[in-house]
Amino acid sequence: MRPTHRRLAATAAGLVLLPLALVGCGLTGGDDEPAAKPERAPAEEAATRSRERVQAYLDAMTAKDVAAGRSQLCALLHDGFDLAATGPNGDFADHFEVPEAAITDVRSGPRGQEVSVSVSITAGKRKTTRPLLFTVTRDGGDWCIAGEAPGGAPAAGATPTGAVPSPAA
Repeated sequence: MRPTHRRLAATAAGLVLLPLALVGCGLTGGDDEPAAKPERAPAEEAATRSRERVQAYLDAMTAKDVAAGRSQLCALLHDGFDLAATGPNGDFADHFEVPEAAITDVRSGPRGQEVSVSVSITAGKRKTTRPLLFTVTRDGGDWCIAGEAPGGAPAAGATPTGAVPSPAA
């Protein structure tokens, strides 16, 4: 019977020490600090970052700041941007003025966040308003514009993250 008492004593000692070991490992609720909460939900952060990137690009267009516009684009687009940005139909062409540009919608799409924009352009005495659709995605740890296309309607099946007014609005 002696071995049974030893097993019983060892089991009792283990049960007494187990909670102390678990507290030391952080496996019980004995933390003094509350768990860190994320600042935003992933969808909200994606919409916010996308809006910020596109707004910075629109501000660069308005100011004719080619370097600031380029910095909003993903690295893969830099060479094409350098060739076309100030060309006859480029976003930063000298004969275009951009008196007004506003973000009209931000949605989650198949290739990233889709940001719909309305841009007013003047060339001489002519004024026109054009819809554009920017695609914004993550490149490594940063957000960048991965595409720009005419038209402001997000792709079919895009999930709305809510219409997001421009900070200038």
